[in-house]
Amino acid sequence: MNLGFVIDNRKCIGCHACTVACKAEHSVALGVNRTWVKYIEKGVFPFSRRYFSVHRCNHCENAPCVTICPVGALFTRDNGIVDFDKERCIGCRSCMQACPYDSLYIDPETKTSAKCNYCAHRVEKGIEPSCVVVCPEQAITSGDLDDPESGISRLVSHERVMVRKPEKDTRPKLFYIEAEQTMLRPSAAPPHVIYTQAEQASGVGHYAKNSGRRGLKPRVSGLLPCEPDRPDPAPKAIQARRVYDAPARGVLWGWELPAYLWSKSIGAGLVFITLALQLLGLGELTLRQEWHIAGAGLAMMVLTALFLVKDLDRPGRFIYVLLRPQWKSWL
Repeated sequence: MNLGFVIDNRKCIGCHACTVACKAEHSVALGVNRTWVKYIEKGVFPFSRRYFSVHRCNHCENAPCVTICPVGALFTRDNGIVDFDKERCIGCRSCMQACPYDSLYIDPETKTSAKCNYCAHRVEKGIEPSCVVVCPEQAITSGDLDDPESGISRLVSHERVMVRKPEKDTRPKLFYIEAEQTMLRPSAAPPHVIYTQAEQASGVGHYAKNSGRRGLKPRVSGLLPCEPDRPDPAPKAIQARRVYDAPARGVLWGWELPAYLWSKSIGAGLVFITLALQLLGLGELTLRQEWHIAGAGLAMMVLTALFLVKDLDRPGRFIYVLLRPQWKSWL
């Protein structure tokens, strides 16, 4: 079994029913989302149009979040669902950095990573995910991609489908039918501070502490070619605008990150310089000097460990890196 999603953009009306159903099903906190709807507008009145796009975890076959997690909190089920174990997560946020689809977030209540898990608890009982059931237009299809007779397999086989960022080689299993290119490429319509129905002056919830003092700056989208549905006497170069999206997360890390990079560099540098001097014969150090340098290097490495632990959202679980390591992670 290889479960996946198909989003039919011909049917989606941007009603947010999937977002609300997901929040209700998983008790998702305010300010964060497991699934959300993005709005893009293109054209100039009267030749303008709005596009909707549902975004969430892509349940990649080659999921970078699973590979990078140092404690194995993210894993792939036998049915292809990329799931997470909040009891194992240490809150290092490496999975958020690795995910090219911006699908993960830190739960402000548990301080652990979370995302769409395909409603695995429902699938185990033979029930479709809540977003699929609630969609009034049946724009979301779920099912087994390995079953040629399933509805999702027929859609993928017979319709012109697209995925986000195929160049990342994550082999995502979230497919879009007739998706607007500007919906799938974030750089095509950069985020704004003021949207049609919301304002985002800074990061929200967990991220506000690092981004509130900086804020998000208004950005103007570039001009993109567009083919309107009707003959347009206006120039073909018209603007694509992001008019609604999920709240921006802001800065993921605070001062701890540059602090432990500096302390680690200093500690390693002291040891390296001492070793280089001895091997190359460029200088002689007394035993006292060697002990002082070694002590200073060790102190900086201990300081690095303290900064690393403080940077975690669940610092009490730091020991999991030693007791429950995920050896494929370069971390």
